[in-house]
Order: sequence, then structure tokens, then C-alpha cells
Amino acid sequence: SDSFHKSFCTERRDFATKPTPAPAQIKRNVAAEITSVGKAIYETGWDVAKPIDQPKMSSSSSSSTPPPPPPSKKPEDEKQAKDTGDSVKSKREQMRDNMQDYIFTRYFNYVKNYDKVLEKNFPKAMQLYRVFFDGVKDFFGDMKRFLKIARIANDNPQGIRALNRQELELYMQMPRDMFKVAPALIGCSLPMVGYAFFPLVFWYPRVFLTAHFWTPQQRSEFQNYYMKKRLCCNKLVFRCLQAKLKATAAHPKHDQFADILGQLGSGTHPTPEMLIDVKDIFADGPYSLLGMPRKHVKNLVNLHGLPNSIFKRHRLHEHAFLVHYMDQAITREGGVHNLPLGALRYSCYLRGLNPTSLTNEEMIEWLRNWVKVSTSIQGEHITLFLHLPILLGYNHPGNWRTIYGKDTK
Repeated sequence: SDSFHKSFCTERRDFATKPTPAPAQIKRNVAAEITSVGKAIYETGWDVAKPIDQPKMSSSSSSSTPPPPPPSKKPEDEKQAKDTGDSVKSKREQMRDNMQDYIFTRYFNYVKNYDKVLEKNFPKAMQLYRVFFDGVKDFFGDMKRFLKIARIANDNPQGIRALNRQELELYMQMPRDMFKVAPALIGCSLPMVGYAFFPLVFWYPRVFLTAHFWTPQQRSEFQNYYMKKRLCCNKLVFRCLQAKLKATAAHPKHDQFADILGQLGSGTHPTPEMLIDVKDIFADGPYSLLGMPRKHVKNLVNLHGLPNSIFKRHRLHEHAFLVHYMDQAITREGGVHNLPLGALRYSCYLRGLNPTSLTNEEMIEWLRNWVKVSTSIQGEHITLFLHLPILLGYNHPGNWRTIYGKDTK
């Protein structure tokens, strides 16, 4: 047993003093001869998650000889290899970026100019599209302004009297436009139905659309159409005034008003002072708002271009007060002569005078007479205000040319 123990210890010392096995040394020498990229691949192996095996060390560090270190590569070679890899990578990235820029630039240019392609191939359809798109934008812009103006009128203690002329015009016109254009917008937005409804809307723009969607030519044409339709009611209203003249025989101003009707029948107009003098004859009796017969009220509604409804007298009352507030706003803002040309023409059109062939001086003179009478009467004389288109414009040359001149569609 002693001999066996001695031999076993001798073998353990011999085993401990043996150098590192040859395969580990061969592996380090082979790895040293390949490039840096090949070395990384070689040492990493196929499985990236697998840890890199380290060379085994002997149990006794004092008796084992350390393996020789791998030969270090020159800094110039590593820098050259790194620069080569970076240059190849940068060229590929540059080519890829240039290709993407080219593709997206061509695509964006095509989309940006697609409306021009459609306009070239389908000019009529693109014209309708532009008119409709611009009309919707203008319509919703005015609708936002109308909601803001309505909020101001409701919150202000003075009500709608606190609004200026432009706000009052929008406050009066926008509810009618919203009611008129609502079927067209709803019909065009419905699936399947919109494809058939859209051409129908533009085939009859005067019926389904408002001035927001009209071209300048259509706007002038349709305004003349509506103006002529309103002026055709002048004679009917004048006949109603003549028919009730005898019923006012007991009124102190009967003779003066009879002279005014005689002037209208002979082709002239009374002065504003004459109208203010007979204002009390409209406060009660057959010429008051509640005393007028139904036919007279209906003709007045058509004369002012108001939509027909069950509450015709309420429509007339509201319209008269809104236009009266506009007259007061014009006075606050400096007078009729300070109105721009567009506002001047619209003011005449709204009050029953066709401004198509009139000069600025003629429009200003007529509006001054209107505003003078409007600002000199009170609420009980509202029917005098409603008859001002007859009393100041029945024999006006512009209106007569519109009624009896060349027919405008």
C-alpha cells in the first residue's frame, strides 16, 4: 500500500507539471493569423448566445508556463480596415437615401400637381369642384361668424343694436342661407345618393345653392332675377294702398297722403319730409300691420323677398326692425357716403332699388332719403317703413328698366 501511494503521488506531480495541451495553443495561433472580422466570427461561433470558451489553465499556476500572447496587429492595418468598412457602408447608405429622396420627390410632385392633371383632362368637372369647395369654405366661415355674432347679441344688454352694419347683414341673411343650402349639403354627403344629387345641385344652383357657391356671373344673373321678381310686386302693393285710401277719410293726414299717392301715379316721388309728415296714418287703421288685409301682407312679403311662411306678419316685423337697425348703424359709422361700393350696391338691393345701371352719386342720394325717413320714425310706424320701396322707388328709372326692359334670367 505504501508503494501504491508513492506511485499515485508521483503521477499527480507529473500531471500537474505538464504544460498546456497542444489544441488550445493551436486554436490561439490560428485565430491570430486571420483578420479582425474573421477573428470575431471565429471566436463568436454560429450560436451567438453561446459563451466563448476560454483556454484551460492548470491547477498549479506556480509550475505551469503561461501561453505566449497573440501577436498584436498594427494600428495602421486596423485603421485601414475600419475606413474600408465605413466607406462601403456610407456609399450604400447614400445610394439608399438618394433613391428614397427621388421616389418621394416624384410622388409628392405628382400629388401636388394632380389637380392640374385633372383640370387638363376634365375642365368642367374641376371647375365645379373648385366652386363647390370654395363655396363650402366660405359658407362655414360665415356660419362661424354668425354663431359668434348671435352670442354677442344675446350677451349684450343692447341686443342686436350693438352690432355694426356688416354683422347685422350677416345676422339677417345667414339663417335663410343655412335653411336653403342644408338639403344640398346633406344630399351630397349621403353614400350612393350623393353621386346623383351632386350634378342635380349644380344643374339648378339658383334653387339649391346660395351666393357662396355661385360664380360672379351667376351672382349677377340671379340677383337680377330676384330683383325683377320683387319689383313686379310694386304695382300690387300700390293698388292695395289706393284701395284702402277711402277707409282713412277721417284721418287728419288723409289729404296729404292722397297727394302722395297721386304723385306716385303721375310718375314722381314725394320728398322725405312729406313722408315723415304723414307717418301717423300708418300707426293704426287699415295701413297698420295688424289692420292690413291678408292679400296686402302677402304682397309685402314678396316685395321684400322674404320666404313664405305661416307667420307672415312676424316676418315683416322682424325684417323691418333689422333693416332699421342697419340704417342706424350706417349713421353711426359716418353716413351713406362712407360705404364702399359693394356695400352701397347691396344696401340698395336690400331696400328695393336695382343698382345695376346706377352711379355712385345716384345710389348715395337715394339711400340718404331712405335713411332720413328710417331714422325719423318710431316702432308704431313700421308699416311706413315697409312701404318705403314703393314710396321712394316706385317710379325710379332703374326699377322701371328692370321691370319693363329686356328680360334677364
